[in-house]
Amino acid sequence: MSIGIRTSLQAAAGLLLLGVAGHGEAAGLDDLVAAAKQEGQLTVIALPRDWRRYGVLIDSFKAKYGIAVNELNPDGGSGDEVEAIKANKANKGPQAPDVIDVGLSFGPGAKAEGLLQPYKVATWDTIPDSAKDPEGYWTGDYYGVLSFAVNSDIVKTPPADWSDLLKPEFKGSVALAGDPRASNQATMGVYAAGLAGGATDAVKAAEDGLIFFADLNKSGNFVPAIGKAASIAQGETPVLVFWDYNALAARDNLKGNPKVDVIVPKSGVVAGVYVQAISAYAPHPNAAKLWLEHLYSDEGQIGWLKGYCHPIRFNNLVETGKAPADVLSALPPAAGYAKAKFPTLDEQKAAKEVIAREWDSVVGATVAK
Repeated sequence: MSIGIRTSLQAAAGLLLLGVAGHGEAAGLDDLVAAAKQEGQLTVIALPRDWRRYGVLIDSFKAKYGIAVNELNPDGGSGDEVEAIKANKANKGPQAPDVIDVGLSFGPGAKAEGLLQPYKVATWDTIPDSAKDPEGYWTGDYYGVLSFAVNSDIVKTPPADWSDLLKPEFKGSVALAGDPRASNQATMGVYAAGLAGGATDAVKAAEDGLIFFADLNKSGNFVPAIGKAASIAQGETPVLVFWDYNALAARDNLKGNPKVDVIVPKSGVVAGVYVQAISAYAPHPNAAKLWLEHLYSDEGQIGWLKGYCHPIRFNNLVETGKAPADVLSALPPAAGYAKAKFPTLDEQKAAKEVIAREWDSVVGATVAK
């Protein structure tokens, strides 16, 4: 990670934290494993198996510890995850999530609502202070940038920038990977479109992004469905606004059938940091803690790296020579990320509020699952 990106990541977290406490609960891994095995199950939510190689990470966790994993609502967004905690406070059954993986702005918000419990993994000190809650209520896990995943068998001239998506040749082609009122990925897509138009203020970018998608909808270019790898392949959403790691994974998994191009737009390049957290009402709190230990271990971090996203311990992995050379060489060229903007927490919050409130009235498209 370059100094510039690291500085931006610090801005994204909105905090420069010093003197973080020791590992606390992370001590005694053997005891934690035993307690987690006694619980016997982990419930995750909104983790599609082709999203950042989560299928591999989940299966390796099950194989390593013999703990069953209940996978809820794989197509849900960050807002759905938080709402699931709220809706299941008194429920210890299979619909209550133990852990969440949400956009950066959702972590502090969930903490403020008392929905999370603190935990610091064994590798806590190798995670940038700026990308974690000092008390351990949420921890940054990876980041990527928004890109266009394009079915090149259908789209012969791929879009180079956001403005291209308004052209007549993209009629019935462009989709978001979520509902902008609930999905962080989709919300940041609307925000990015506003930035591409020249807006610098978060509220203005959100407003301009809504206007852009309203124009996209009026032209018939917007597809009001939650796009995914399958919908790209089937031609339902030939152009999908997708985190780069999801787009690159889809490209690889489809193996040229169809051919998928992954394009980082010329402007409006937005980077997103995601965070892990444990529900304050987790039915399986020890399994949840062990899951975080799995994700923040070298094995887990390299697993995310193989999924084309930058794990939060990327600097440490490179500095210690633990990041495999072949994996590093498979990442997109660094030049494509030079213009990336890491929105601060305040910017994300401001944009999210505008987009959630005004999507229906300005765009008027119900994004169906």
